[in-house]
Amino acid sequence: MPGEHELVGLLRRQGIDASFVSSESDVRADESLDGSSSDQLALVDTTYLTSSEVKRCVTACSEAGIPVIALVPRARIADLDTSLPLTDLIFSPPDPDELVVRARFALRQEQENNSVDKGEFIRVGGLVINTSSYEVTLSGERIGLRFKEYELLRLLAENPGRVFTRDALLNQVWGYEYFGGTRTVDVHIRRLRSKIEDSDHSYIETIWNVGYRFNES
Repeated sequence: MPGEHELVGLLRRQGIDASFVSSESDVRADESLDGSSSDQLALVDTTYLTSSEVKRCVTACSEAGIPVIALVPRARIADLDTSLPLTDLIFSPPDPDELVVRARFALRQEQENNSVDKGEFIRVGGLVINTSSYEVTLSGERIGLRFKEYELLRLLAENPGRVFTRDALLNQVWGYEYFGGTRTVDVHIRRLRSKIEDSDHSYIETIWNVGYRFNES
């Protein structure tokens, strides 16, 4: 069966910008894996990776906006984490013709999802806000938010880079008739951050003595 180099060459001859990714650092270090092209596709061979390594690798690709096809040995299919944000999977070693077909479908699905997302979803890396169902997921896992936390997140995410004062957030989320102080905003932002951020991801930036803004990067 063809190796990784041959499979990548086959896909690229079909106009698919495919790359094999074996670690989270591969995604972070490769500046070309930025999701800027609609033809980008990541292939993750799970054969020699632990479950945690697969999760970190797939999550990094998803956060970069790159569709992912996992190559999974038949003997390990039952061990695959079904919550992973995979676009598709194929048994390893893959049939080259089947891989090409699945790659094309994966890219088309991603393009269709992005088209739908314009009206119903806000996507920033692994963070997805469904504005129709009021649901938020992070790396494929649903995040439980209170209504005001959701409203804050949505308002900020819909206006990336824009700085909102605490008064503006208080007025737009709680309403002009709310008599609580701006400390309410700080408390809700702190709770929101604890649910969607970690040491590697900081979506909400504090602008000292002013307010907050949402960062897409």
